[in-house]
Amino acid sequence: MKFQPLTLRSILLAVPLIILLLAGCVMPEPLPEAPPATDPAPAPTAAVPLASGVAEPRTVESRPIEGNLPFNQRGWDTDFTKRSVDYSEIRSGGPPKDGIPALNSPTFESVADAGSWLTDTDPVIVYEHEGTARAYPLAILIWHEIVNDEINGRPVTVTFCPLCNASVVFDRRVGEQVLDFGTTGNLRNSDLVMYDRQTESWWQQFTGEAIVGEYTTTQLTFLASQVLSFGQFRELYPSSEVLRRPLDLYSRSYGTNPYSNYDTYGSGLSRGGNLVLFTETPDERLMPLDRVVGLLFADKTSMAIPFDAARDQRVIHLSPAVGELELVVFHQDGMSSALSESDIGTARDIGSVGVFHRMVEGETLTFQPDGNGRFLDDQTGSLWNIRGQATEGPLAGASLVPHVAFDHFWFAWAAFLPDTELYELN
Repeated sequence: MKFQPLTLRSILLAVPLIILLLAGCVMPEPLPEAPPATDPAPAPTAAVPLASGVAEPRTVESRPIEGNLPFNQRGWDTDFTKRSVDYSEIRSGGPPKDGIPALNSPTFESVADAGSWLTDTDPVIVYEHEGTARAYPLAILIWHEIVNDEINGRPVTVTFCPLCNASVVFDRRVGEQVLDFGTTGNLRNSDLVMYDRQTESWWQQFTGEAIVGEYTTTQLTFLASQVLSFGQFRELYPSSEVLRRPLDLYSRSYGTNPYSNYDTYGSGLSRGGNLVLFTETPDERLMPLDRVVGLLFADKTSMAIPFDAARDQRVIHLSPAVGELELVVFHQDGMSSALSESDIGTARDIGSVGVFHRMVEGETLTFQPDGNGRFLDDQTGSLWNIRGQATEGPLAGASLVPHVAFDHFWFAWAAFLPDTELYELN
């Protein structure tokens, strides 16, 4: 099946469909008829860089705007004269500003309490800092997309864009300022455009870069996270915390996928070969909605590893460019897709992945699957789990250093990183 970009008719049909999925959202008032704004060609955006430490604030010079913008400006205190992308690339996703409400004061519950409504296969974003691990169920994030949190003194933002299957965790500090993020209601390349409430700059969730406003070109720090099943999290962190459903604030069908069958070709929102609010021609090296493990490197190159390859091999060894540490990719069954069947907890199994540097105590390890969802290193015979932790053998108690990696749909990864290398089986 060959996917085609959306026609104007398909876009008009898709927008109200998204709105119906989001309880409490209303369509912004239409702009008056006028020719769209035409920007001077912006400077090309480099491949997504790997950030380290707290983000350094950057900005660009103001540029005049000609004509009307293709999105509603009402209610914004954003400096629209500053931008790093052409405004024609940004379009309304349907909901208004904060129409998809971020969680700003998240509360948490025990693993045992979370087990009363989550299944073992429910996908959760796992982030750990200084010995504290938390799980953020996609069953909640699919309705809110952003959680502003703090873990052991580190302010973080946990994000999920359903249309791109993009789970990304950021340090939300820029210089001395801690930012709080919300949703703009707009999309670029079908991906969530966030905004910070301090300057109302607009940020691309996929890249972590400010693309409009005062902080334009500032790059947030990516934090290593993993999408695991709740069962895996419970086994690994039985005393840890899980994001609690905000039932006292919002009426949402937590546990239900409002984008039913989105990642199933020929049905759901992707029926008819279209992608929601993505108007470019998808990279044809893979099918658009194929899942990939996306990797970024310090030299600003990137690689995408198909989930199918990771599942088939269970262990993939990578030797990136000179100067980069060698990596290993693990795959383990037992995690549901959040974007398949309507009931997330019983949806089809796509499995989970982990990407790690494979040097321990000065020695580069090689691995093989043990047949039971764990991984054996050839050098010492130690047994490792999907979190890169040695649980048995001479290296028991050691941990592999995680490499920042992303579980994304191929069409989005290739749209933002068109020069990405695609891993292929030998």
